[in-house]
Amino acid sequence: MSPAILFAVVLAYFLILLGVAWRTSRHATNESFFIGNKDSNWMLVAFGMVGTTLTGVTFISVPGAVGSNGFGYIQLMIGYVLGYLAITFILLPLYYRLQLTSIYRYLELRLGRRSYQSGAAFFIVSRLLGATARLYLVVNILQATILDSLGVPFWLTSCVVLLLILLYTYEGGVKTIVWTDTLQTACMLAGLVICSVFLLHAMDLSLVDSLERMRAQGFTRIFTVDPDSPAYVWKHILAGMFITIAMTGMDQEMMQKNISVRTLRDSQKNMLSLTVVLTGVLLLFLFLGGLLHLYAPLAGVSATGDKLFPAVVLGHFPAVVQLIFFIALISALFPSVDGALTALTSTFCIDILGVQRRPDLSAAAQMRWRRRVHLVFSALFLILIMAFKWLDDPSMIGVILKLASYTYGPLLGLFAFGLLSRRGVRDRWVPLVAVAGPLLCALIEGEQARLFEHYRIGLELLILNGALVLAGLFLISTPPGQGGQDTQYLSK
Repeated sequence: MSPAILFAVVLAYFLILLGVAWRTSRHATNESFFIGNKDSNWMLVAFGMVGTTLTGVTFISVPGAVGSNGFGYIQLMIGYVLGYLAITFILLPLYYRLQLTSIYRYLELRLGRRSYQSGAAFFIVSRLLGATARLYLVVNILQATILDSLGVPFWLTSCVVLLLILLYTYEGGVKTIVWTDTLQTACMLAGLVICSVFLLHAMDLSLVDSLERMRAQGFTRIFTVDPDSPAYVWKHILAGMFITIAMTGMDQEMMQKNISVRTLRDSQKNMLSLTVVLTGVLLLFLFLGGLLHLYAPLAGVSATGDKLFPAVVLGHFPAVVQLIFFIALISALFPSVDGALTALTSTFCIDILGVQRRPDLSAAAQMRWRRRVHLVFSALFLILIMAFKWLDDPSMIGVILKLASYTYGPLLGLFAFGLLSRRGVRDRWVPLVAVAGPLLCALIEGEQARLFEHYRIGLELLILNGALVLAGLFLISTPPGQGGQDTQYLSK
């Protein structure tokens, strides 16, 4: 298909998003931007969060990894389910009881001001790196398949994509992205189903026949029972659980949408619905990955990893399916990026600048600050996308999970200390402890061959990071009632 036609379709899709944004952001206030006026429909939030959780990296990397890992991703999925249940019945009741706008406010109530700012700062670093890595992956595919042939440079593509995301999130924030994420999730899932059906038809296979062929070629293997392997089953289950708790339950972007729902009960229904739907969708991604690896040798496609899905679609699918693929790919990208940009703006304004605590700032002044911060984060996104272009790692899902292990570990440790103990902390020392955890992890990972011989650290690095921060917090802890708020206050 002509790159010009693909470009026109992508542009039309953007215009639809801008139309939704214009419709939903009229008369928007700071409360609309931060928490959607606490009036979001839980069913829309649940459906839209599927797209936010999956991202463009899932769309490309999970199918591409089936060739090397089989269906081993299911090990992580088991952990995901356990993590979502913990969020539903432990964290959400806490956030609603305290009526939080920023979830990191809990750390101030429980531990102190420095703990609060440390948690917010690590979220900012986490989301900046994670969201820009995801954005880079999809922008790079758009560049290679459409815009290189039109003579458009990568930096200009990145600028235009970020400008369009900025435009439709600038005023409405959460109030807008609840609706745009719903639209984009629907497009992504439609693309996933259509591509799977086309592959089955192209190979003249039924569902049962395709699974049998995948089994014969070893693609359906799930469990790794070697304890020394980074993919060992219990490592992945535990890592999946804690990744979900940290990257969803302790992540302002994800929880910002949850706490925009009217009641705790509706928010819990949202999370349970998300768990069921997400599990089914991830299984479909793995199935699609198996189909791609069955089809590739028949079609003479040599691409592997993240490059496999685009290579098969662009080289062997009809024009209409190529269009559907691109819309689905963009739809997989935007829910994670628009939400990240909104959440980063909210966190910096509320937790770092404290605009809601300053009586000298009028509502109009707060809005001006929020808009400036939104623009600054958009510029930071562009800088980091260019950095990932320079890095050009062949499998971005591995990069993102590794970054998450280092940046979400301190959040895991801070929240765990607050929830599992009644002790306070010497608050001024908390930032040092939060930084020391990832540094120690880097040292341990670098020396793991000497320290552990055959054992290799995998995704459990996040758990180790959180445990080191938790241990450090106990070292600087104080008896209950000293340093931070008494836990009796938080349990009321």
